[in-house]
Amino acid sequence: MVDRIDSVLPQTQCTRCGYPDCRGYAQAIADGAAGIDRCPPGGTEGIARLAAVTGLPVTALDPAYGQEGPRQLAVIDESWCIGCTLCLDACPTDAILGRNKRMHTVVPAHCTGCELCVPACPVDCIAMVPVTGTAVGWDAWSSAQAAVALERYRQHKQRSTSKGRDNDTAGRTPPAGKERTDQAGPAAAVASDGMAAAKQPALPIDPKRAMIEAAMRRARALRG
Repeated sequence: MVDRIDSVLPQTQCTRCGYPDCRGYAQAIADGAAGIDRCPPGGTEGIARLAAVTGLPVTALDPAYGQEGPRQLAVIDESWCIGCTLCLDACPTDAILGRNKRMHTVVPAHCTGCELCVPACPVDCIAMVPVTGTAVGWDAWSSAQAAVALERYRQHKQRSTSKGRDNDTAGRTPPAGKERTDQAGPAAAVASDGMAAAKQPALPIDPKRAMIEAAMRRARALRG
């Protein structure tokens, strides 16, 4: 049942339903923990599709989860972009291209209009622009687009999981010189620990965070 429910969701992965992704929402519907009225991207047609699959009655979209509207695309004002890469991590379909300290841009064909990149931007340089005129819900989005979005989301999750494992492994790597200290014997280890305690070095500064904060200060100064 979860697969059938998931198959009629738009796969924008916008989280507006209150769940981390479309699959999570499908599971909640199957479990009876959520109604079929929480998906603004699917809109009225989406509710009808969910009703047909689940046997639940058709109902109106719950406004607490948003309003049905035209499909939107994220647009980055490159003149204000600081290249922080935070929006790249937030995008569930990897629709944003860019590198650290380089301008970012959105690939329109891959953007689902989820809006998750907007709050991630520390300098408010991302805007959502309607692109489907009066067409809303499934009239503004196709099953083919949903299938592509789902596949890109799966790839995004795989990369994120792999990146997390790499970071965990790096975090467990002993610092340079640690093995030599241990091999030098207990006395050397005690002396080394004593020197470290005496010096009490300051906590390391996150270079990326420092760069972002500096760029934000410059952006605020320019904007007055």
